[in-house]
Amino acid sequence: MSAVERQPAGRFGLRQEKRLGELLLESGLLTAEQLEAALAEQKRQRRPLGQILLAQGLVDEKALAGVLSLHFNVPQVDFSRTRIESQALALISESYAREHIILPIRVDKDELELATVDPGDLALFAELKVLTRKRIKPVLGVRSQIEHAITQAYKLRTGVDRNVRSFEETRRPTVATRRLAEVKQDAPVVQIVDLIIAQGAEERASDIHIEPQQDHLRVRFRIDGVLHDATRLPATLAAPIASRVKLLANLDIVDRRHSQDGQIQTTVDGRPLDIRVGTIETIWGEKVVLRLLERSRSILGLDTLGFSRASLLTFRALVRSPYGMILVTGPTGSGKTTTLYAALNELNRMEQNIMTIEDPVEYTFEGVNQIQINRLAGITFANGLRAILRQDPDAILVGEIRDKETAEISVQSALTGHLVLSSLHATDAVGAIYRFLEMGIESFMVTSAVTGVLAQRLVRRICPECSVLYEPPTEELEFYRAMGGAGQIFHRGNGCAFCAHTGFHGRIGVFEVLRMSDTIKRELVRDAPPEALRERAIAEGMTTLRSSGLAKIDEGLTTIAEVMRSVHLSEADDA
Repeated sequence: MSAVERQPAGRFGLRQEKRLGELLLESGLLTAEQLEAALAEQKRQRRPLGQILLAQGLVDEKALAGVLSLHFNVPQVDFSRTRIESQALALISESYAREHIILPIRVDKDELELATVDPGDLALFAELKVLTRKRIKPVLGVRSQIEHAITQAYKLRTGVDRNVRSFEETRRPTVATRRLAEVKQDAPVVQIVDLIIAQGAEERASDIHIEPQQDHLRVRFRIDGVLHDATRLPATLAAPIASRVKLLANLDIVDRRHSQDGQIQTTVDGRPLDIRVGTIETIWGEKVVLRLLERSRSILGLDTLGFSRASLLTFRALVRSPYGMILVTGPTGSGKTTTLYAALNELNRMEQNIMTIEDPVEYTFEGVNQIQINRLAGITFANGLRAILRQDPDAILVGEIRDKETAEISVQSALTGHLVLSSLHATDAVGAIYRFLEMGIESFMVTSAVTGVLAQRLVRRICPECSVLYEPPTEELEFYRAMGGAGQIFHRGNGCAFCAHTGFHGRIGVFEVLRMSDTIKRELVRDAPPEALRERAIAEGMTTLRSSGLAKIDEGLTTIAEVMRSVHLSEADDA
């Protein structure tokens, strides 16, 4: 028998003309003598050649996977960049997956994508086709990585299923609510809540939604700004899970009619997490939302957020001013806190006393004195800010300006030689100025204190691994042309392992930076309408949110649909 004896006939019609032995020789992983010996052993044991080589220690599994990928002409899966769909996991049990070293990844209509160490195992795939009633699309994985991914992927499903069964076996309708505080740490409900939080943190979820429905309890994770189903639980678990979360957040577990807010501090896989908790009553029970905040997350730089070169230069100049007020505005979840922290990171923390007052302190970083709002202790934004002014600060970050009192103190702080950064809810940069006026702050005070306003949104970034050209639908194209777009080439993500087949990976900011020039200040003091102020700002070079979104589309960073979804402004806004 020669060193490159023909292997069994190709399967799926995917195999290349070159035999596995030839590829191993060409790659330099084996010598001809080693391959001869391995083929002889394969004939005796009647096992795949790859398994023989691994058992003999002649090749490592990663190198072999690379060759097998060429041999079978199937892509390799990177589990660190792949989202495993719960819908796919539901088709195959964990025990079956472990037995055959396979992992279901995603379902697309009647096709199941499946990670395997042997893309040529026709018998297994025929069996799986019967079990799942799906066509099998194999992708190649490294054995150790598949085994690890099985543990991680089934952790939530298996752990929850086991604890649900235990809960249903031991549940007694007569248990009083007050006894929930005495529940043991290994109780099923405790374990289910812990598993949900751990899985959410592992999948980079920013929020976990626990939503009672008529006949089940739905759990969803928000990842990159979009909600994904995580698991479904029996409706009987809705009240116990809500009570468990409320207990952890020190909320009133008896009061189910009023919405409540709280906070949990915990650790997941050694990473400290702050979790904001919000509850509200729905027709089917209490809905609970948990916002996950990783305290140890590194602070991003301004140049990584998505600013255009001109906007970045303008905003940096504002941040490096020794005094004045900078406002960052946008809806909830638009990345305002991330931008504010990135701005503070630009300052020289060694030479300056930087202080913040936040609700809550989302992320901590060295060299900054951070204060947490504590209403029970009487620490609010207003009186906390007053206390900060007695601490000889150079720069102050006010988490959010919510009322006239906080606005007045912030303005006074900026006027007395401090750099003040804060967030404010408004639709755009000009709207933030008029929001201040609506609070009762005099226009001459605003013009004297505010040096600049940044408005922002977040759009999902097209996956760089599967970006393709496409023709947008008529509705999207009309929106793009109405914004003034003249491009002819458009991109979108086709879906791949890197982006978990969503077509998007991560998010990027869309910004408009309003610099309070002397001309704009004069317009404001003369009680000019918002439209006039916006026209003046654009004439002076301000890039609007829509124009910024348009640039991201033209650069192939996001899609028209994403800008339509995120930048909610009327046609008059860009007049």
